[in-house]
Amino acid sequence: MTVTTTDRLILREWTDTPADLARIYDIYSRDEVMRWLGGGAGRLTEPGQAVERLAAWRQRYAPYAGRYGIWAIQVRDTEQVAGSVLLKPLPGRDGQTPTEDIEVGWHLHPDSWGHGYATEAARAVLAAEFATDTRQVYAVVAPGNERSMAVCRRLGMTHLGRRTDWYGGTEVETFLRTSP
Repeated sequence: MTVTTTDRLILREWTDTPADLARIYDIYSRDEVMRWLGGGAGRLTEPGQAVERLAAWRQRYAPYAGRYGIWAIQVRDTEQVAGSVLLKPLPGRDGQTPTEDIEVGWHLHPDSWGHGYATEAARAVLAAEFATDTRQVYAVVAPGNERSMAVCRRLGMTHLGRRTDWYGGTEVETFLRTSP
């Protein structure tokens, strides 16, 4: 199911097709991606784990009826999936309980870095979320992840410094975008 589109991208549900499962594994098994996501915790180590990851995403976001989730970023021209874009309630200090704070994020395969896909996909989900009268959305970035911090700046987000409000108290660079 397509969530939204842009000039270059289709943002859609991840599927259990062999191509999507292979891409999930290829993205979430890479050290250069996972080092920025919880310090590498949750890195996939065998292809069959992609099925479990997809099932966990579906279960986690099912209560939100499509408003929140993690979606595939598919490039229109090539039909290749560049990565994922997410919009979700940030987990609190316990690392589990959803807060009232909303997060936008992205996880791209290295072969898709540097093309503006993360910025374009995040802009689209931010626009949809702001259309629901949400007043602000955060992006949280692992310290040192200069590429993601640059995406935040391109999105017009304000850097608030390092905070420990979410993800079990992990220190993250925090960015904020308010409703236009």
